[in-house]
Amino acid sequence: MKAEEWALLDRQVLGVIRLTLSRSVAHNVVKEKTTANLMKAFSGMYEKSSANNKVHLMKKSFNLKMAENASIAQHLNEFNTITNQLSSVEIDFDDEIRAMIVLPFLPNSWETMRMTVSNSTGKEKLKYNDIRDLIMAEEIRRRDAGETLRSGSTLNLETTGKDNDRNSNRGRSNSRNSNWNRSKSRSGQQVQCWNCGKTGHFKRQCKSPKKKNEDDSANVVTEKVHDALLLVVDSPLDDWVLDSGASFHTTPHREIIQNYVAGDFGKVYLADGSTLDVVGIGDVRISLPNRSVWLLEKVRHIPDLRRNLISVGQLDNERHAILFVGGTWKVTKGARVLARGKKTGTLYMTSCPRDTIAVVDASIDTSLWHRRLGHMSEKGMKMLLLKENY
Repeated sequence: MKAEEWALLDRQVLGVIRLTLSRSVAHNVVKEKTTANLMKAFSGMYEKSSANNKVHLMKKSFNLKMAENASIAQHLNEFNTITNQLSSVEIDFDDEIRAMIVLPFLPNSWETMRMTVSNSTGKEKLKYNDIRDLIMAEEIRRRDAGETLRSGSTLNLETTGKDNDRNSNRGRSNSRNSNWNRSKSRSGQQVQCWNCGKTGHFKRQCKSPKKKNEDDSANVVTEKVHDALLLVVDSPLDDWVLDSGASFHTTPHREIIQNYVAGDFGKVYLADGSTLDVVGIGDVRISLPNRSVWLLEKVRHIPDLRRNLISVGQLDNERHAILFVGGTWKVTKGARVLARGKKTGTLYMTSCPRDTIAVVDASIDTSLWHRRLGHMSEKGMKMLLLKENY
């Protein structure tokens, strides 16, 4: 390859790399003219074999604990990223050490699987690839079995009417002496009247006025069935509050953060003087009612925080324009509207789509339809029910 062709390819690669850099990084390497010099600059900035970098990376590796319901693949990717960075500063973990680091940092719900793997190896050394394959297979099994903490659940409730209750009262009693109970039932001392509800006599012996109900028709089997379908869906994404007093975007939900980087990012001081730890940082995508997605960068993960906060100050530092007027708010960048919402009470919040609880209740009374359809037979009602439009 000629020198001119190589220089052209090098400039093209250099341009592609520059397009992927953020502004804070691009300004630090703006004077680099070749791809090789650019990569050397990055190595010096982020992979310098100094004691400070080594301590920071070691701390990140030992603080990397997987959250409940987090992705195993994402967790292992974060772990491998840290170990690769450690290798660049001349700290290499043995294969068994890597496996022993991954196992203890699994969530508490994986305790049974962790103990099984630890006890099954015996005196043999643990292998990272074997542990990786086992926990990824376990994640697939749990997902297929529906063993997740944040998953929708469907509850189907069915109750029958008076006719089924009547059948439940029939039959023998469950006491020890069945013959004695049978004789007591025949004498009418423990039976319940189906007309007035009192004990001690049968319906045919009841002196109270007869009720006008579904039992008037002897040729129709009546039954009241009430079906209720209850669908509950849990979601980790709550509403976000625009806060002019927040120094940066924050959320307590680890599962909604993308490109997550765990570590010690300092503390946050609340209004009452208490402090909360910042244990990670990443990006969050917020779904808006108009089906657009708003990307928030450099969102701090604070597990003990109660609300998701959008920092007005951080938006201003990122050259966004924020407008509050008439009980509404709008965030723009140039001519593009990124997000908008309404004031809820005293807070300016995003109107994120909420998960709902839907309850459907249906009541079917066969005797009622029997009378409405001109005393149709049971067979005719079944044939009518099979049709789609009636």
